[in-house]
Amino acid sequence: MLRNGETGDWIGTFEGHKGAIWSSCLDTKALRAASASADFSAKLWDALTGDELHSFEHKHIVRACAFSDDTHFLLTGGIEKILRIFDLNRLDEQPRQVDNSPGSIRTVAWLHSDQMILSSCTDTNGVRLWDLRSGKIVQTLETKSPVTSAEVSQDGRYITTADGSTVKFWDANHFGLVKSYDMPCNVESASLEPKHGNKFIAGGEDMWVHVFDFHTGEELGCNKGHHGPVHCVRFSPGGGSFASGSEDGTIRIWQTSPVTHDESDLLGSEPSGKVKAVADEVARKIESGLHIGGEGKTGDTDKATDA
Repeated sequence: MLRNGETGDWIGTFEGHKGAIWSSCLDTKALRAASASADFSAKLWDALTGDELHSFEHKHIVRACAFSDDTHFLLTGGIEKILRIFDLNRLDEQPRQVDNSPGSIRTVAWLHSDQMILSSCTDTNGVRLWDLRSGKIVQTLETKSPVTSAEVSQDGRYITTADGSTVKFWDANHFGLVKSYDMPCNVESASLEPKHGNKFIAGGEDMWVHVFDFHTGEELGCNKGHHGPVHCVRFSPGGGSFASGSEDGTIRIWQTSPVTHDESDLLGSEPSGKVKAVADEVARKIESGLHIGGEGKTGDTDKATDA
């Protein structure tokens, strides 16, 4: 589903998969979406109309997908232990394959202006960093448990990982461990505040979304409301809010607190430049009737947030 990040209002639904969807993402301009599924495929969608643009067939369950920063490539990984890179300008061409992952792939991400990729495995500890020039692993970030979440910070300085009951922050240029904090429970996901980098969130089996100070590890807040384990947490690009997805079947949107005037880009200040242009284009096309999903109506406001 595609929803408004500020209100939770339903915009539309991408329909076409025949199996569970393990991962989904938008490109940097929010014009296209991608999804990875248990039906042995990854799909590319027009995020404005909901049309399926292409289906990339695999030989087993696809667990993760990610657009490159320049939006020209789609990276996928899954049970096959193979990383695939699809050229979105040549949809019918065979993908580049990066083989020999030590285990079933759980997470993927791009790094260093799309020159490197990182991946973690379902049943193997650590995060592997691949140099795309050689197709080889050049570094492994060592962890004591399999990494369930790996995020590259918006400024490219840090890699945030969650493994077991630990959240770690790594230098994304030299790959050394910067900080490691023990959590109150096993956590499945963590995310660093993108604008100031002074706090991070983590969620897991205790059903709560915890907010911590990045520099000290002190807990600043605890958001209660989910009724099942929290599987994913992520900050909005402006840092003014964050979302949590839970096994209870809900996604909740929380306001980052306290919010200052400088931090409140998402919550009221005017977006600038390219971001505003893209937002205006999306709004104009949606209002003109190119809403997603043939059965939905543009006036529907079924909300997914309890914030």
